[in-house]
Amino acid sequence: MTSKWFERWSEKYRNRNLIPYLEQVIEMRKIHAQAWSDSEIKQRAKTMKMRVREGVASARDVIEAAGLVDEAAWRVKGIRIYDVQWLAGMALHEGCIIEMQTGEGKTLAAVLPAFLHALSGRGVHVLTFNNYLSNRDAEWTRPIYEYLGVTVGCITEGRNSEDRKRAYAADITYLTAKQAGYDYLKDSLVRDTEQLVQRPFHAALVDEADSILLDEARVPLVIAGERGVSKREAVSYAGIVKQLISGVDYETDKEFRNVYATDYGIDKVEATLGCGNLYEDHNINVLTMLQCALHAEALLKRNVHYIVRDGRVQLIDECTGRIAQHRHWPDGLQAAVEAKEGLDIRANGQILGTITLQHLLHLYPKKCGMTATAQLAAQEFMDMYGFQVISIPPNKTSRRVDEPHMVFTHRAAKQQAIVDQVRAVHQTGRPILIGTSSVEESNEYAEALRRAGVTCQVLNAYNDWEEAALISKAGMLGAVTVSTNMAGRGVDIVLGGGSLEEYKKVTSLGGLYVIGTNVHENARIDNQLRGRAGRQGDPGTSRYMISLEDDLFIRYDLAEVLPHDLLARRQDEPLNDSRILQLIEHVQRVVDGQHLDMKKTLNKYADLLEQQRMILFNRRNEILHGRQRPNIIADYAPERYRQLCEQFGTSRVHAAERQVLLAIMDQCWADHLAYVAYVKEGIHLESLGNNNPLDEYNRLVIAAFEQIDGDIVQRVLDHFSNIDSGCIELHFNDEDLKIPSATWTYTITDQFFPNRVSLF
Repeated sequence: MTSKWFERWSEKYRNRNLIPYLEQVIEMRKIHAQAWSDSEIKQRAKTMKMRVREGVASARDVIEAAGLVDEAAWRVKGIRIYDVQWLAGMALHEGCIIEMQTGEGKTLAAVLPAFLHALSGRGVHVLTFNNYLSNRDAEWTRPIYEYLGVTVGCITEGRNSEDRKRAYAADITYLTAKQAGYDYLKDSLVRDTEQLVQRPFHAALVDEADSILLDEARVPLVIAGERGVSKREAVSYAGIVKQLISGVDYETDKEFRNVYATDYGIDKVEATLGCGNLYEDHNINVLTMLQCALHAEALLKRNVHYIVRDGRVQLIDECTGRIAQHRHWPDGLQAAVEAKEGLDIRANGQILGTITLQHLLHLYPKKCGMTATAQLAAQEFMDMYGFQVISIPPNKTSRRVDEPHMVFTHRAAKQQAIVDQVRAVHQTGRPILIGTSSVEESNEYAEALRRAGVTCQVLNAYNDWEEAALISKAGMLGAVTVSTNMAGRGVDIVLGGGSLEEYKKVTSLGGLYVIGTNVHENARIDNQLRGRAGRQGDPGTSRYMISLEDDLFIRYDLAEVLPHDLLARRQDEPLNDSRILQLIEHVQRVVDGQHLDMKKTLNKYADLLEQQRMILFNRRNEILHGRQRPNIIADYAPERYRQLCEQFGTSRVHAAERQVLLAIMDQCWADHLAYVAYVKEGIHLESLGNNNPLDEYNRLVIAAFEQIDGDIVQRVLDHFSNIDSGCIELHFNDEDLKIPSATWTYTITDQFFPNRVSLF
């Protein structure tokens, strides 16, 4: 069977690095595990676990493990694993990123590498895109793992510490990458080992790897202590900037990523506040608040960048169109947007710990990932993580037809053409999915379709919790679904909704018809939308219908390079000019390269802070676990140490010093993070003096870090010098020493450090 299937492959697959994995699959098929009894399979799995933990496992054990997983899937699920799924599983076990088309069974392909890594007893984290997928995949795969004697845990939002600890203790744990990061940050602040919920990281298998490892790689996860925000000031400055006139008092760049106050605007603000020169040192807080308020007013648009729901500002992820859970804007910008919308101002808090998803993944000694769109980002995966990308051929040849773009001169013509196209296709009963770029646009198209007599369902940030239910209907006869970018990421659109009779009708009509209303900077995101159609060899069609007034054309000044005869036209019919499509492809390649270069530069800044964090974290861990005893009082104040030991006893002094030292180390790191944020704000100005910003950043941040040891010692000595009598133990209610619980992520811009000085 395998050899015949292999013969169907084209040369491009044979020439890649799949041959070793294919040979493993062929060997696995020779095992004939179906002849083994249940007890024999379980005993073999147990023996294999012992061999792995004793360090005597061989390549043959991998082959046998595959046979065990295959037979387990058949006995508990009634499913035989396809050869392509085995190829994917073998490549994942070797630490690759695999590209596997939508609907080809990535969840099942991940079972083999997860099982193999779990045999060590050190734990495997299967990192998913959202809580729904974590729970779904954990429950679906659980019977297979448990049949083989492997335990499974699942962590979703809202679980308490004891539940989390039990889930992390399982052999395989399903959770989101952000949940893993949040718990890691919380563990980095505990004062007792009993409070830890995680084990040391061992292996991570990342689902939707391009989204988690690339699109969100630099989004920092943050743990913070509560700190008040001045509502009066935020509201006051929001009112001031509302009086400023766009184009007169301030201007924005064409990309709407930066805003600059004019001289008129500066004069108006100074007159309103009566504060004198805004750039005097004593006005630094005023300037910062004004910059945030103007940024919120001019650049951040409701229903594009955020929504307001339940009296709160909730950010929209630009790559997915979903609500970005627990994500805030940094440094007062969140409060500025809340003031702009007339909402209660919520506390931001002092940052006590932070880590990016990229650095979090680097903490796992073993890691791999899978996605439907990896090959276009192969270079980025290699540069950022050292991953090789392996493309897995589909089990059945794709029958999806990707039609060429239709380009219109203006948005109104594009919208009308899309409505006409949807209405015509809808009359046949063929299901349609329309992918839009924002909440606002999804609502516009839904309303236009309803006016045209087409009933549709809408999926965007306002109802993203209904995603699974809505997507389950998107492939049914007559369904029309309007969605933001990433409808159904991780969820397959099943033609006919599970009904065999309806499936036959839908396939006879050509399958799912996907229409994209905008092309993106990254062609990978375009391909993700196309991939909603044509799953598992089903028929399907995709087409992008765009206009010269779309964001991509305006943001990158494409009008300047387009032929003038095209720009002079305004017609309802699509343009028939291949130069436009060539230009789009060129821009996407160039922008993708620019973004990769930008990430490399930004990583140079972020890597230094991460190195410093790890130095302090490792030192803290030694003290937390009792492998290193703090001797600060004894070494630096021996007489005070003697007095304390006489008064409280040596063991109590040592225990108290340990607790106080951990708390003070945490506070010193928080102070360091605040200083680094301050340095970031102005580091771009170094280039104006012909200095290298990175060199200056490194100099300042390294110098500050070198002072931390001295600060820690002095704070510990100060703390114990003020103890007269009574209790020497740490009071956890003390404001400076209590453990925080608030966690969120920050949204960051493409520029290294948001240039607030340039706003005014």
